[in-house]
Amino acid sequence: MTSDERIANILVVDDDEDTRELLREVLSEDGYRVNTSGSAEEAMEIGKRELFDVIISDMRLGPNLNGLDVLRAYKTVQPESEVILITAFGTMETAIEAVKAGAFDYISKPFKIDEVLLQVHRALANRKLLRENRSLKRQLGTQVQLSSLVGNSPKMLEIYKKIAMVADSRSTVLIYGASGTGKELVAKAIHYNGPRAEQCFYAVNCGALTETLLETELFGHVRGSFTGATENKRGIFEEASGGTVFLDEVSEMSPGLQVKVLRTLEEQEVRRIGSNDVVKVDVRIIAASNRNLAESVEEGKFRQDLYYRLRVIEIDIPLLCERLEDIPLLVEQFLKKMGREREHALSISPQALSVLMNYPWPGNVRELENALESAVALNRTGVIVPEDLPDKVRTETGEIKRVEDFYVELPSLEEVERRYLAHVLKVTGGNKVKTSEILGIDRRTLYRKAEKYKLLV
Repeated sequence: MTSDERIANILVVDDDEDTRELLREVLSEDGYRVNTSGSAEEAMEIGKRELFDVIISDMRLGPNLNGLDVLRAYKTVQPESEVILITAFGTMETAIEAVKAGAFDYISKPFKIDEVLLQVHRALANRKLLRENRSLKRQLGTQVQLSSLVGNSPKMLEIYKKIAMVADSRSTVLIYGASGTGKELVAKAIHYNGPRAEQCFYAVNCGALTETLLETELFGHVRGSFTGATENKRGIFEEASGGTVFLDEVSEMSPGLQVKVLRTLEEQEVRRIGSNDVVKVDVRIIAASNRNLAESVEEGKFRQDLYYRLRVIEIDIPLLCERLEDIPLLVEQFLKKMGREREHALSISPQALSVLMNYPWPGNVRELENALESAVALNRTGVIVPEDLPDKVRTETGEIKRVEDFYVELPSLEEVERRYLAHVLKVTGGNKVKTSEILGIDRRTLYRKAEKYKLLV
């Protein structure tokens, strides 16, 4: 048995006290934490405040509810839990119904203790495998997104250092940055480079939901707590227990919700809407804002105590116009991604790159990616030229100039090529292989051009 299995939490549900105690004793001796319940109703209440890896339930529990009701309840509030049903009155119809409802297995009485232990071991192994598969899918799914966090400008290198330093800690992080700078990418980089990488990462835009919807998303609710609440629902803080919750645009959160989030931070517990029960959680919170929260505190729009709990560590993401030297690397990365999607190579002309380097980018990295996507959609040759770029990007003021005026402002093609080659060599630190890849030329051509422009390689 693995160490992960030994710390598993198991609930035994049976109205027969002798059976409950027998299973509790045997499972405890095998190294598990065991809780017991004598009724379906009590078992469902326990499930509102405590998480279980495996639930072992008798089918016949009382006049009103049975083991299938327990199964359905736990598959609603704790879908990752495995449920094993035991019955002395098994029928094919009941077995089929149990499996369809999500039961891991169905054991007939009188059962053998070894058979129950074997099924518990199998259920835990299956649960672990499913979690590992989900974790792998999450990591594979975030690789492209994380690769968007590129650049070797001094400001970006400083961010990389901070990510490396805070990833292993439990401290809250407050990320500042304008829209489109990549705040969520930084949050994901912290999560996936830390000890919680195999657990859930949930991102919530606090400015995109109404106060009521945001509250039920974060904290969950119990059935009947408001109109439309037809079943119990776990909130994101519960779902992400063990992982990370990213609260984007946290400045948009209402004062009432700020109090609840503060309590979650301080006590690591939540209370669902309409419930008096407290549920313990283990979440790391990373928050982000495009507003200065210190000013919001002074204006009375944001709680000071929550502000100080969030800003244990601060990370400021620069505007794209503050790190223009990263544009060639960003362009290369975006074009490679788009080229893979279209199954053909894409590149950009020196003239088009010069336009991108001279635009102020008010929409930051997101605007750059959108501009390139638009250019690629309009291009038929595979080489992006100035005419492919959006009209707004082709002029600093956003107004369309005459084509001849546009080109008068640009240096000659030879001068642009010389400047660009010098810039790429500087960005790559003189790495000839990397420079050749970025320029899309072979080493011999690189040497020839460098000699022509009297550049050292």
